[in-house]
Amino acid sequence: MDTKTQANANTDNTQTIKQPKKQGRTLVSILYVVLWAVLFTLKWCVPDDWGSLGFDVFFCVIAVIGAYEFLRAMGGTSYIQRAVTTAFCCIVVVLFVLTKELINQGYLTMICTLCVYEVILACISVFDHRNSPVKGLATCSLCMLYCGLLPTCLAAINHLAVNSMAAMLVLFLVAVLTDTFAYLIGTLLKRFIPLKLAPQLSPNKTVIGAVGGLVGGIIGALVAFVGIYYLGGLNGEVMGTTYAYNSVYLTFSSEAISPILVFALVGLVGAVLSIIGDLFESAIKRECGIKDMSHLLGGHGGVLDRVDGLLACGLVVLLAFGTIIS
Repeated sequence: MDTKTQANANTDNTQTIKQPKKQGRTLVSILYVVLWAVLFTLKWCVPDDWGSLGFDVFFCVIAVIGAYEFLRAMGGTSYIQRAVTTAFCCIVVVLFVLTKELINQGYLTMICTLCVYEVILACISVFDHRNSPVKGLATCSLCMLYCGLLPTCLAAINHLAVNSMAAMLVLFLVAVLTDTFAYLIGTLLKRFIPLKLAPQLSPNKTVIGAVGGLVGGIIGALVAFVGIYYLGGLNGEVMGTTYAYNSVYLTFSSEAISPILVFALVGLVGAVLSIIGDLFESAIKRECGIKDMSHLLGGHGGVLDRVDGLLACGLVVLLAFGTIIS
């Protein structure tokens, strides 16, 4: 076989490999959207907050699998350190939801549980220092914050006293459309504006793609606003008539600022955090010398690769809907 024939054969093999990978990424994306649609339907249709449990289970799964991926990638921890850290990520979402619903002390429980597990890890580093170094303690502490508390913040959004459905819709649309618009705009315009966003962490990400992501985040928040307003209106009033399907409507008491503007700002800041969350994940992988956190989701990598932007975006959504939008 001559050189040209060999080159053509290699090209054909590369195209054959890339096609199934692209199809796998598309399938995972579709299933991800379908999963969220099912969880939204349960939250909307099942009364007495029981429908919210679907999202709680989902966030708990993210915490557990995320902890496994994170600790496996980072390394440098002992078996007992990994066991204690994973145990924290297993129970923190559950404890938050139970105490939030029963005695309205979810946040206090979350912080106290974190402190208890930090003390346990510190004791392990003291009495088993040879096998459980302090560097391992630092890794486990970061894991508990990243894979434990951030999913718990998503559960907190899911159990807001008011505007819970609106907040969850903003969370989903901002995270998804930020990622989608960043990819589309970056792919279309990077040849004209090739300036890299963070070349040392993610060579494929461009500044113009990030700008597209910001636009996508704003659009996502505004789409959520229009959707919730269509379902129930503002403070339960649509065209002067009190109406809300299954109590789904937007509660907004402030008269100093327009709710549309607030949603747009939440979308903008949420998009910024989503992009930073994605880059932070890239920094972890660069530090560990790996391409993906795992291969659980095929072309999308691991669970943390899929939800890194979502976890970061949840912070601004919880802050905004816990204070301004209420």
